[in-house]
Amino acid sequence: MSLLSRVHSKRTVFSEQNRDPDAGLLSKNETPKLLTEIFQGHMILYEAADALLYHQQEQRRILRLFTTSRFIRKGEQRMSTPRPDDKILLFPQTATNEWIEAYARAELSGKNEATIDAYLRILRQLTAWVAQLPGSEGQFHPKFLTKTAFGDYMEDLKEQEYSTGHQERVKTVVNAFANWLIGEGEMRTNPTRGITIAPQALLAPRELSKDQRLVLRNLVERSGDLRGEAMFVLGYWAGCRVSDVSYLLMKYTQVGRKIGKLHIGHKGEKYRDIILLNTAREPLYEYLQKGKRARESHYVFTSQRETIPVPEGEFDGWRLGEAAIHEWFKQLKTTATEAEASFIRDVTFHDLRHDFAHRAKKEAGLDDGELAVYLGHITKRGTPAIQTTARYTQPSMDQIRQKLKDMKGQ
Repeated sequence: MSLLSRVHSKRTVFSEQNRDPDAGLLSKNETPKLLTEIFQGHMILYEAADALLYHQQEQRRILRLFTTSRFIRKGEQRMSTPRPDDKILLFPQTATNEWIEAYARAELSGKNEATIDAYLRILRQLTAWVAQLPGSEGQFHPKFLTKTAFGDYMEDLKEQEYSTGHQERVKTVVNAFANWLIGEGEMRTNPTRGITIAPQALLAPRELSKDQRLVLRNLVERSGDLRGEAMFVLGYWAGCRVSDVSYLLMKYTQVGRKIGKLHIGHKGEKYRDIILLNTAREPLYEYLQKGKRARESHYVFTSQRETIPVPEGEFDGWRLGEAAIHEWFKQLKTTATEAEASFIRDVTFHDLRHDFAHRAKKEAGLDDGELAVYLGHITKRGTPAIQTTARYTQPSMDQIRQKLKDMKGQ
């Protein structure tokens, strides 16, 4: 009895006797035969589909192989294109390619398994796409991987809404593959040269609304937490990062009744001296005088429990970590009323730094260079990183929309 007849026979037995569903399935020994017949094209389309739908235990594997065989079988029509919302590229994952295999053996053997898999997946998708171009006759050859072809392929990825990051990875992988092909004498020019990928528009860092600022300041005041208020004002009134607050040392904190100066910085060792406004100096001074902190610690903001042994690179085990500061801010927001919560639900501590940058530029009139120095946006050469600061203070779409409302058509 043929394998296909066995399928129909077992289905009939199951339907008539209503036995356990497993009665209608092939045995494990018959599974490879079914896969082979489907993959090699020994079954016509409706027969393979019949076996596939009935053989539930291997559905995913059979479908993958069946799709591949239909896609690459010479002389047959390509499967229909998926809908845009499918987000799937129907490229063969098991088809072999002599150039890819040789490249993998020569250049990828030293990379980890995940990297190799990513490289091969990208190259297989590209070569399958090139093989469908006019003149390729369903076969990939390096001579068809031209700059024009690669440019069209990248446009296809863009139209299918692949991220800029993925497009950059594809270009990197294909660039390395093309350089190897050039070295092997299979290609004369690299098709990725001159192909540019437009950067995605960055979202403007948050500028808080007046209502959001009011809610946050009210929550801090109502909390009565001296340490919390001191941390808040360093973000809101001094534009400090969470790491700046966490690693702030007592020896670099000159705060008194009439003086407020800090030497701060931890991220990328971007240390800087800043002068505190009274609105930041007073809560910090109050905390240092009356707040609960480990007096023997080198750090300004301390945890309730000492970490033992002392972490490598730190002065003692009392430092309040960045995660703890984020958790404090999260807990602060939970004290808001239902009406207040709608304003500040998604605000983060780092948003305080962004909002400070906006206010410093608009209300205090700081230019980009001055603001860059204050925020610690410094290049490796020690000059202000104006571009980073401009990113912090770029207008949001809401601001642009508001200004456009005043535009007259006369």
